[in-house]
Amino acid sequence: MRIDEHWVHHPRGRLFARSWTPANGSSAAPIVLLHDSLGSVELWRDFPSALAEAASRRVVAYDRLGFGRSDLREGVMPLDFIADEASSFLPVVLEQLGIHRFIVFGHSVGGGMAVHCAAELGARCEALITESAQAFVEDRTVQGLRAAREQFKEAGQMQRLARYHGDKAPWVLEAWLGTWLSPAFAAWSLADVLPRVQCQVLALHGSEDEYGSARHPEMIGRLAGGPTRVALLEGAGHMPHREQPAQVLALTVAGMAGPCLAAN
Repeated sequence: MRIDEHWVHHPRGRLFARSWTPANGSSAAPIVLLHDSLGSVELWRDFPSALAEAASRRVVAYDRLGFGRSDLREGVMPLDFIADEASSFLPVVLEQLGIHRFIVFGHSVGGGMAVHCAAELGARCEALITESAQAFVEDRTVQGLRAAREQFKEAGQMQRLARYHGDKAPWVLEAWLGTWLSPAFAAWSLADVLPRVQCQVLALHGSEDEYGSARHPEMIGRLAGGPTRVALLEGAGHMPHREQPAQVLALTVAGMAGPCLAAN
């Protein structure tokens, strides 16, 4: 396994990226990982390496601006930040890393970003995998966020977040909770963009996800324009790639191998 680190130069700041290339890797399209609201390259832990081996493909992950080792993002997170990642940031990452065709795998809010990426970049995106993605703002989502806000008042929580984001940790937390709990964000949805997704889609979701019910993957499966498969992982919460890694890897590899079964 070859592991490389990269710095992507964006007009708004530098982005840190890492890639995993297996020894048996082919020339097939690489997999690009998009992290969750508190995530980073490091917080993917050993999943990218395991995915690269299982899929025999290069895997790339990057820290979004304001997260991990990437540069600080100034100001309040704009309400269109999910769509903006697809139009403003991912194309720059792909260009500077020499990637044309790709597969996109997004976790949580990264799943919503992945949907926009598949829609915006069209035929360049060979497959879309969402894991624990929110497709709209559900009461269960809001309840989970409010519980998380209380948890972050406990001693040591912010210090743990700072291990991965440094002095950007307070901004990272507010970018998550402040945005998703804002009344101005309550009407956000993937409903309009999903029909523009024409590649095959695999929507993974834990049955016990504290931030969203099965209505989210069902909506992705129902509205996506390409062939879709919805997989509900029994007993898994919001982090299936940590809780049930073998199953997530198997489903992901199978989802990239051929057309998905229609879920609707």
